[in-house]
Amino acid sequence: MTTLRLITPDDSAAVALLLQESREHLAPWEPVRPERFFTEDGQRAEIGASLESLRQGSRVPFVILDDDGAVAGRLNINNIVRGAFESGSLGYWVASGRTGRGLAARAVAEAVEHAFTELGLHRLEAGTLLHNAASQRVLGKNGFTEFGMAPRYLKIQGRWQDHRLFQRLNED
Repeated sequence: MTTLRLITPDDSAAVALLLQESREHLAPWEPVRPERFFTEDGQRAEIGASLESLRQGSRVPFVILDDDGAVAGRLNINNIVRGAFESGSLGYWVASGRTGRGLAARAVAEAVEHAFTELGLHRLEAGTLLHNAASQRVLGKNGFTEFGMAPRYLKIQGRWQDHRLFQRLNED
């Protein structure tokens, strides 16, 4: 069963609703967002920017689907760099009430396959807050290994926070 599909503008309402319903659940792991981000119009703009990045080759934006085929979260392969690096960064979230079912692990597995097979990347990286054990388990299940710690790496909840860095290399 497929857990990922490319996002479309038609997903704006579903993603906005999930973000509204999961706002408190996601807040500890996310940047502070403007109110517009949580609206259908805000998501239509976000999706449009993501699809433009896809056309430029710097991002692949997906939705995560639950077992019924409904949108349950997002996953992006971001910051795709070609040439000698051939690398991308992974970011994902699953809506509250849909965690603990293996959706994130399956989505990351599909993203790894897509990155290495379809995109021909050599490396995928992901960063987690130091205390995000659930995301670290998802990455570990998918063959990611920790390779360092980045002080004050991302501005999460309005403050610069340290992150553990993980990577998975394409063994081909």
